[in-house]
Amino acid sequence: MSSHTVPQKGSLRPPLLRNRGNVSQVVDNLILDLLEWLARRERTYEEIMAAWRTSCPKLTVWEDATDQGLVDVRRESGRAVVYVTSEGLAHLSQHRPA
Repeated sequence: MSSHTVPQKGSLRPPLLRNRGNVSQVVDNLILDLLEWLARRERTYEEIMAAWRTSCPKLTVWEDATDQGLVDVRRESGRAVVYVTSEGLAHLSQHRPA
């Protein structure tokens, strides 16, 4: 008999996908990364989508940030420009103080 242990069902998946709480924590941290990135300078919507779009349905960074009112898209000079809202700046300073 081998001393090799057979993994339990589901244990071969990455830890991130085993526990919804971990996914939520990852998304929360990525939202903070997004807010920091946006706060550095003006970004267009197209730039945001190129950098932050994901095909993973569990990583809804952009959608969650907009749903929570942390970012806003405005039309300026024919461009869609993305800004961190006052709520987003407060959220960022609360969770990642400078």
